Amino acid sequence: MFKYTVKRLLQSVVTVLTVVTIVFLLLRMLPTDYYFTEDQLMKFSEQQRTEQLEAAGLLDPVPEQLFRFYGQLIQGDLGESRRIQNGVPVTDVISKKFGISMQLGLISVAISLVVGVGMGVMQAKHKDRILDYTGTAYTVFVNAVPPLVSYSLILLFGSRILGLPSMYSSRNAGASSILPIVCLSLSSIAWYALWTRRYMIDELNKDYIKLARVKGMSNKEIMVKHVLRNAFVPLAQYLPASLLLTISGSLLAERFFSVPGMGPLMTDAISRYDTNIVQVLVILYAALGIIGVFLGDILMMIIDPRITLIDKEGGAR
Repeated sequence: MFKYTVKRLLQSVVTVLTVVTIVFLLLRMLPTDYYFTEDQLMKFSEQQRTEQLEAAGLLDPVPEQLFRFYGQLIQGDLGESRRIQNGVPVTDVISKKFGISMQLGLISVAISLVVGVGMGVMQAKHKDRILDYTGTAYTVFVNAVPPLVSYSLILLFGSRILGLPSMYSSRNAGASSILPIVCLSLSSIAWYALWTRRYMIDELNKDYIKLARVKGMSNKEIMVKHVLRNAFVPLAQYLPASLLLTISGSLLAERFFSVPGMGPLMTDAISRYDTNIVQVLVILYAALGIIGVFLGDILMMIIDPRITLIDKEGGAR
């Protein structure tokens, strides 16, 4: 376990550094005009632009810029926004948004997990019956219909029939969060239901289940102690990543309901050439994804002790 942890941590650090370095180099290939706002381009002379670039260190050799960037990163200096909120520290820009995305995301993950797994259990338990067909129809519908169409239907139903706010508002965060949370949960519910049903049906057909029935175990005991537990092991691997990545928000849902979260921030930063924000978001997303996968492996091993992360020779896999 210790060897596995050390190995995965080293791999994670190398992966994050590689991704960040590539993004840093690609951003430095952009024309230097993108460093300035439109007003600055109109007001500054060529000499003033050069002085600004020299002061920012953007005319230094790229290896020197990269070394300086990592030095500032170690010190916790993530730079300032240049376009989205000019002069505001990147940490302040992100901190105002990630809390909203995380709150909506965590609620949607909790709903998706409870409803999706519950639906999958009922489908497996009542295979080839009305409940199974209904759950399958829902899964097919969610996967077949474009998200914008399903979001529009939910918006019409929620706003016109239920009277819920159609757009997010910080003054009425509770009520205005309902429709975005429902939309965020749609595909996740279908995913959990689909795979829970498949894994449970697979478990129900195994020999140890037949042996348990012969020993006189009730269907409830079999479902809870054996089938559901074993079926949840593959799902558990992706649960930590889904929880952590809620911080990143949802681009489509947040734009659709005007949620001031993390979802649109990356595309806005790229389209407006705010390189400091892009760099920090890349680090954040890469780290969250890698940590999520690592925690998923640990959680899977905790749920099922038969799973080992160490090979027969004692080395980490």
